[in-house]
Amino acid sequence: MLTVFTPAFNRAHTIGRTYESLCRQTCKEFKWLVIDDGSKDNTKELVDEWKERDNGFDIRYVWKENGGLHTGYNKAIELMDTELCVCIDSDDYMPDDAVEKILTCWKEKGSNKVAGIIGLDFMMNGMPLGDAFPKIEQCHIYELENLYHHKEDVKMVARVDLLRNVYPQPVYYNEKNFNPSYMYYEIDFKYEWLVLNENLCIVDYQPDGMANGIFRQYLNSPNSFACIRIQKFKIPKAPLGFYVKQYIHLASSAILAHNYSWLCKAPQPWLAYLFLPLGWLLSQYIKYKAKL
Repeated sequence: MLTVFTPAFNRAHTIGRTYESLCRQTCKEFKWLVIDDGSKDNTKELVDEWKERDNGFDIRYVWKENGGLHTGYNKAIELMDTELCVCIDSDDYMPDDAVEKILTCWKEKGSNKVAGIIGLDFMMNGMPLGDAFPKIEQCHIYELENLYHHKEDVKMVARVDLLRNVYPQPVYYNEKNFNPSYMYYEIDFKYEWLVLNENLCIVDYQPDGMANGIFRQYLNSPNSFACIRIQKFKIPKAPLGFYVKQYIHLASSAILAHNYSWLCKAPQPWLAYLFLPLGWLLSQYIKYKAKL
């Protein structure tokens, strides 16, 4: 029923923690799919060794040319053959009962009318990222931030068939920082998610991971972020300041990409051009911060 997939790039020093947490799961009704995004370390040797053990769950390892986290997602979605999937990054790990909670929730409440399950991410110190979820049965992802003011990352358990309807994520030449949340939002515009107010993942953000170095990502992947800004305009009933922020960031991304055609894709292109001066200021700030 469930695939736990792990995109990995040079994470031999942390992926063992991910593996050990899967071995401790109180329910072993899952598969583990490791997508190696061109690692130069001994990730393959580690996973090959683990595959020979009696783990209680299947392990599949696939190597691909380095292309960034989003291309790892694309490959994983191509290969999965289960109803549900959840991404556990190679520097994160699952609480011992996470799989059991996911499957129990889905067996009790899951249907083809919802996209999957939203659960909580916890920090290493045992505290949740952001507050607990509101006491609701289901909602859209965008409602968590704009209606219920939950600002932090969440753990999404998605129906594989819906991900297949929206993949592959766009890939821009020489850009490796396209955020995989893009696909989940594409699903989110049509379906709500079951809300599971439980810890499904313990995160340990690495200095070279996507959660950090955001200014370098803005600078190195401007077309990717422009695409994401265009998507965010589709989020309904957001505060006015949210849309203003998207216009400024879109203008900045277009400047950094030297591709002003992005401005024409905004809901109101004239507004995108109007925000060019602020976008230019943001682009200069991004260049400054990316060098620190």
